Amino acid sequence: MSSYRDWILLSKLSHLGPQTCRQLVEHFGGPEKVLSASPQALSRIPGLKGKVVASITHQIDKIEIDKDLKQIEELGIEVISFKDPRYPVNLKTIFDPPFLLYVRGTLEKQDADALAIVGTRRATVYGKLTTRRLARDLAREGVSIVSGMARGVDTEAHRGALEAGGRTMAVLGCGVDIVYPPENRGLMEEIIKKGAVISEFSLGEEPEAPHFPQRNRIISGLSKGVLVVEAPLKSGALITANFALDQGRDVFAVPGSINNPNSHGTNGLIKEGAKLVESVEDVLEELNFSELAQLKKERIETENLSLSPEEKKIFNLLKEEPSHIDLLVKLSRFPASKVGELLMRLQIKGMVRELPGKLFCKR
Repeated sequence: MSSYRDWILLSKLSHLGPQTCRQLVEHFGGPEKVLSASPQALSRIPGLKGKVVASITHQIDKIEIDKDLKQIEELGIEVISFKDPRYPVNLKTIFDPPFLLYVRGTLEKQDADALAIVGTRRATVYGKLTTRRLARDLAREGVSIVSGMARGVDTEAHRGALEAGGRTMAVLGCGVDIVYPPENRGLMEEIIKKGAVISEFSLGEEPEAPHFPQRNRIISGLSKGVLVVEAPLKSGALITANFALDQGRDVFAVPGSINNPNSHGTNGLIKEGAKLVESVEDVLEELNFSELAQLKKERIETENLSLSPEEKKIFNLLKEEPSHIDLLVKLSRFPASKVGELLMRLQIKGMVRELPGKLFCKR
C-alpha cells in the first residue's frame, strides 16, 4: 500500500472531491500512479474535466505537506484511506464514503455496532438529561456512540458514553488538530483516550459552515441508526437523519413538548415514521448489533462457568423478554427472598437487567 503521503497529496488537490479521488485510484491502481500519470492518460478517463487534469499535472509540486506530516507524527494521528483494512465497515457502504480519514484515538471492531445521537446545539435541560441518560445506558450495553462534538446534544451524548466507560466517536467539521467548540478541549482529550476523533478534512482546516453537512453524512455512515433527541424544523440533526434514510439506516426520535420549537423536528420525524424512543430497549430491539451479540455471548459463556448452581438455575430461567419475579419464584421453587438475592448477584455480574415493575431479563 502506498505511503499515506501520496494519499494526502492527492486529497489536497483542488477540484477533486472524494468520488473523483476514489475513481482515479481505482483506475490507476494507487495514488502514486495517479500523481505520476500523464495529461494524456488522465484525459482518457470518461467524465474527467480539464480543470481536474490541470490540477493533477500542475499543482503537485506546489502543495506543501511537510507540516502535515510532522503534525501527524507528533499527534499520533492515523491516516486511513478507503482501501485500508482499518476503514470502518459501515462507512464503506454509503454512496460517497470519504476518500481519506484522519483519526486520533483508535477504531475498534466493536465500533461496527454504533448508534449516532444528534440534536440541537441549544438543547433544553430535558434534552441534555435525556441525551446523557440514553447514551450512558446504550454504552453500558456495549453500543458505540457517534456524534459531532458540538455544543448541546452532541456534547451530552459523548459525555454519557464516557460516564458509562463505553466507546464514543466524534466526527469533526474541521481538521482533527483543531478543537471546536473551544470549550470542549477536555472532552476531546477524553474521547481520544477512550474512542476516536475523526475527520475527512485536512489538518488545519477551520470549521466552516459548508463542512458540517458534509460531516453529517459521516456521522450517519459510521452508525447503524441515528437517534435525534431535540431538533427544530431547520436543524443539522435533521440533515443527518435524511442522510441516514438515504444510506438505509434506521432513524429514531425522542418525542418532546408540542410547545417547544426544539421538538418540532423530532415530533415531525415520528409522524413520518421514525421509531419513537423512550428507553434503550426501543433501540436495541430494532437494530441488529451483531458484534455486540457475539461479545455478549462470549461474555455470558465465560461468566456462566463461574456461576453457582443456584445462580445458574435462575439465569437459565430468564429469557430475552422480561419475566416477573413471582414467575421466577414459582419456576425455581426457591423462596422469594432467595430469588431476590440471586437476581441481585446476577445484576452485579452484569448478566441481568432489572426493569420497572419487578421485571427481569438477560442483558
